[in-house]
Formats: sequence, C-alpha cells, structure tokens
Amino acid sequence: MPSLDIFNNDAFGVSTLTAAIQESPYVPGRVGALGLFEAEGITTTTVQIEKNGNTLSLVESKERGAPAVVVDGDKRKMIPFNTIHLPQTATIGADAIQNVRAFGSESETEAVQTVVNTRLGKMRRNLDATIEHHKIGAIKGQIVDADGSTVLLDLFAAFGLTQQTKAMALGTATTKVRTKVLEVLDMIEDELGAAMWTGVRVLCGRTFFKDFVEHDLVKDAYARYQDGAALRDDPRGGFEFAGCIWEQYRGAVGATKFVADTEAYAFPEGVPEMFITRYAPADYMEAVNTNGLPYYAKQEPMPFNKGIALEAQSNPICLCTRPKAVIKLTRT
Repeated sequence: MPSLDIFNNDAFGVSTLTAAIQESPYVPGRVGALGLFEAEGITTTTVQIEKNGNTLSLVESKERGAPAVVVDGDKRKMIPFNTIHLPQTATIGADAIQNVRAFGSESETEAVQTVVNTRLGKMRRNLDATIEHHKIGAIKGQIVDADGSTVLLDLFAAFGLTQQTKAMALGTATTKVRTKVLEVLDMIEDELGAAMWTGVRVLCGRTFFKDFVEHDLVKDAYARYQDGAALRDDPRGGFEFAGCIWEQYRGAVGATKFVADTEAYAFPEGVPEMFITRYAPADYMEAVNTNGLPYYAKQEPMPFNKGIALEAQSNPICLCTRPKAVIKLTRT
C-alpha cells in the first residue's frame, strides 16, 4: 500500500484517535449504568479533599498564583489524591492491513481506520472494566489494582476513619431482618447529617443475596417482587425491601470478585458529590494543562515502518467523600 502514509494523515492524529475511542460503543458495568459517580475533567493530576472532622468536601481549583482556599480551625486538613494512570498499548503490523481493500470498496484510509477503530474499541472496553472496578473500590473504601491484591488507595486510612459494618445474621431463622435493615438506615442517616439523599441501594455478593432473599422473613416479599417482574419496564432496578434496593452484583478481576460472596455494601443515592470521578489530562504534550478527558489515544510508527503502535489511556481517580456513610454488611 505505497500510497498510504497514515502518519501524515489527519485521520490518524491524536485528536481524531481520541475522538474515535471516545465514540466507541460503551459497555458499562452496573455502577456505571447507575450514574452514581459525578464525573468531570481536571487540569492537574491531583485532587484535593478537605477533611473537617468526619466531613469531607471538594476544594475548588484555582489558577497558579491566585489566592488559595482558606482553611480555618485545627480539625481541618487537606488530603491530596493522585489520579491513577491506566495506559494500554497495541500494535498493528503491516500484514494486518495488507490487501484491506479486498474486503470492499473502501479507500485505503477508510479501511485502515476500520482496523484501528476495532482495536481501539477493545482497549476502550478494557478501560471501562477497570474504571468500573475502581468505582466499586471507592464504594468499598479500598481501590485495588488489576491483580486483585495490590492496594492503590485506602480511603479509610487516608481519611483516618474506620469502616462501619453490620452483621445481618442471615443464617439464623429468627433474625428480624427488617429491624436489621432499619438499623443500617439509621447508621447512614447519622453519618449524612443534614445532607439530602434519595434512597439506599445495596450491592450484594452471590451468597449474601441468596441467603437474604431465602430468609423466612424476606422470602414472601421477594416472591411478590418476582411475580411482578414481567410487568416492570426495567427489571434491573433491584428488589425493594425495608426502604432499600437490593441487587446481586456480578463482576470480577481474575479470580477476585468485585464484591465478595458473603458481603454486601449499603450506600445512599442522590447525595451531591458523595461519589466522584475526576479525569486528569494524558501525559502527552498536546494535553498538558488541558481539561482531562475520560479516554485518550495516540499512535506512532514502529521501527522500520513495519506498522503502527497504538496507545490508549485514562487517568481517573474515583472517590467516596463520605466513606463512613457506606455500610459493609456481612452474612453472619
């Protein structure tokens, strides 16, 4: 394909490739689908959180040299969080695009763009799964790396807080499950104080959810929910019991599940800026000091011009600014 030089073609520049990965079909996880996290781009690689006792708030960014935010009182302190760099690379060799016009009447540029976009779509899905994993980690209070064990961020350690837990005693037939749930709601309400919230959702591990819906004092309510499932427009909304929405969460990194089988996490919905995602700029010269985007992509020639090397990246930080308002539930 001697007539094609993609390295001097605007169709393969950083802006166009970034737009292509942004526009690739989005395959969200459950937390992403809920729209729980408020997402914005930032011009720096660090997010500052202000801690005042047990209350946390975002700090407004300012231009360099501008007056800083005044923090009064001995109990307040600033806690910085670095965004997490998530790069991926891929290569497309010359043989991968040899004779591509044989598949249709596309031009050489259009055909190669199809090959590139297919690879970008796969990289996008990998990033989506990783960001979903980070969001679950923020809900749980601890973000771990792709190996399922390396801790990238421990929110409770960073904020100097202790996680609240509630044993649900689901293995005991006489347990007053509704009372237990109301106690969880009280714990959340106490932590939120005057903050507004719209409801509580519980993401459950497989065993926890099964034992919950099979408990004698929950079974009838769940059976009625199942009977009416066909009448609901969106059955993914979850099962409502005692003022909470309960649903089984599915997701894993290798053998490590996002939510352990015997655990669940109850959290309030509708609290402004309780769950946030911030995206930093890519480490490209073109992106320096610009507002961060969720995804970036760029390409460069391989040695001896035998193909192209692609990179896709995201630079997010997912945080829960009120971690004590998320209650960890255990089966026993």
